[in-house]
Amino acid sequence: MSKVKDSFDGFMRADGTVGVRNHLLVLSITGLTGPTARRISGQLAGSIVVDYVYDSGPVGEDRAAQERGLLGLALNPNVGAVLLISANPPRAEALAEKIAKANKPFEVLILDDCGHDALVLTERGLEIGQRLQSEIDGLAREPTPISELYVAMECGRSDPSSGLVSNPLMGLISDRLVDAGARAIIGESVEWLGAEHLLAKRAVSPNVKQQILDAVSAREQAAIDARIDLTGNNPGPTNIAAGLSTIEEKSLGNIAKSGGRPIQSLVRWAEAPDGSGMHLMDAPAYAPESLTGFAASGTQMILFSTGVGNSFVNSIAPTIKISGNPETCGRLDKQLDFKCSEVFIGEKSLEEASEEMFDVMLDTASGKETWGEIIGEGGEAFARLGASI
Repeated sequence: MSKVKDSFDGFMRADGTVGVRNHLLVLSITGLTGPTARRISGQLAGSIVVDYVYDSGPVGEDRAAQERGLLGLALNPNVGAVLLISANPPRAEALAEKIAKANKPFEVLILDDCGHDALVLTERGLEIGQRLQSEIDGLAREPTPISELYVAMECGRSDPSSGLVSNPLMGLISDRLVDAGARAIIGESVEWLGAEHLLAKRAVSPNVKQQILDAVSAREQAAIDARIDLTGNNPGPTNIAAGLSTIEEKSLGNIAKSGGRPIQSLVRWAEAPDGSGMHLMDAPAYAPESLTGFAASGTQMILFSTGVGNSFVNSIAPTIKISGNPETCGRLDKQLDFKCSEVFIGEKSLEEASEEMFDVMLDTASGKETWGEIIGEGGEAFARLGASI
């Protein structure tokens, strides 16, 4: 068995955070500029694109969440530089002021300043993007303690192996991170339903305890108000076909990802938690929205377990795909970054697998690409709370 590593090689940022990747982010914050942003990113090797389509539609808390998410993605430690593209000058200026506080290289490109010509916007974007990419290409990785990590835990298309093997395995990783002074987080708050009391027992204060209970109650009430029967919806048809029978069964498996350490806080979608330890995010259970919330809160990596198979990954935070289902490990051999089916069949202990997985996680933090990164899988999805005006 290999010796478990105690550090990783990361990129030091001016704001004191540490990235495990060094992306140029082409960030379009208006639907009109989305196609151009994709065109620019497609011609800049190594860049990633986030195409936000809603612009002026969201209002109130919905608007606040969207702006929190956009800023959070731009400030994620894995982003070395930002090319901000917009057709809404005031919103671009407001976001640019906040990005500037992180002392991160960035440029703003406005469609209005290009004569409303998408081709001129493309030409200028490529020129600026090449300059930004060149500026961050010279950054070198430096040895970094584990305490600088912030890792999210996700599960999708779960089956019994998720709750029995891969999620408890992530729970051991969560505990190890917390014990090292790092941060870990889980979300998917509707999937705590029926097990929320177990999370609440671990809250560090009565206030956090009540927040956890209230978050689950609000999700359940939202389903009732929308006349949604969670039976058959969560767990969904795929979960049921794979062997999960009730929301309580699924929830017990879900919360296993959180390990056993005290829960420090409950944050909103795309909100960064303060301090080390285990945290919770009150956020949608749908993986694309959940992962974007994590990345916008600053997670450098995501561990993502699946029972029957789920290929979705985040574009900013490398996503390590895990399964303990022997059939899935065989069928999706090349799409999984860590296979732990030996635990499921009794040939290896959870503790042994967790040491191996911890090494895989640190190797990934130091630059080893995940399946999703190699194949170019990934994307971002923004959680919406209401109708657009």
